Amino acid sequence: MFRKADPAIQLKTEAEIAKMRAAGQVVARTLDLLRSSVEPGMSTLDLDAIAERSIRGAGAIPSFKGYHGFPGSICASVNEEVVHGIPRETTVLEPGDIISVDCGAILDGWHGDSAITIPVGEIGEADRRMLEVCEESMWQGIDQLRPGKRLGDIGHAIESYIRSQGAYGNVQEYGGHGIGTEMHMEPHVLNHGRPGKGLRLAEGMCLAIEPMTNMGTRHVVQLEDGWTVVTRDGKRSAHFEHSVAITAEGPMVLTAREENRAKIAEMGFVDPGF
Repeated sequence: MFRKADPAIQLKTEAEIAKMRAAGQVVARTLDLLRSSVEPGMSTLDLDAIAERSIRGAGAIPSFKGYHGFPGSICASVNEEVVHGIPRETTVLEPGDIISVDCGAILDGWHGDSAITIPVGEIGEADRRMLEVCEESMWQGIDQLRPGKRLGDIGHAIESYIRSQGAYGNVQEYGGHGIGTEMHMEPHVLNHGRPGKGLRLAEGMCLAIEPMTNMGTRHVVQLEDGWTVVTRDGKRSAHFEHSVAITAEGPMVLTAREENRAKIAEMGFVDPGF
């Protein structure tokens, strides 16, 4: 179903949103499994294998694998790696690391996409706080996903929250996106913006909201592998993402995990059905 006034934006019916929630549940269960699996001594390729088994075992397809030539079923970005880290046998996790895992799955033609940043064992207070800030900025962005709001409201909410919490870098070169029958669709969702500006949000839109928060400056650079994005100053970064449907009653988090239940209730979002 498409909005006639803007054919680039895909609007979903209630039945299609239910299918996207099913794809989102595959991603959610896979991320829960990866969180419980992460430990020192594992390689990011080990985690990739766990993810692929989980996704395919659910009757779904890893949406990242082969996407524009990407070799993995997940993006596994460690410490100063921001996004799009390639799973490798040679990248071995050590105590105190943080790893951002981005995961996508296709089920019955519909996409789910979500990311979390996972501590490897005990991490320092500064790292823990950065993860909290990044994740909460995502929730603040999701809170704007209501009919009649504007695209700029999302980025403004994310940016304002990050700025209010200290001298963190808010990555601007990458952001969220529309999602549905393709993983990346219109519109592009910036993690900064002006309130009341941009595309008007409508019931049936589905967007992936994904801030990236750096311990240092916001500046990033892509490595020679053509994928991995790292902080320019070498400081650590966090990444969180959920796929969300805009409904008449408010945001419905399609990739919600059990641990998100209390947060969704606190924010007054639509119960996605856990």
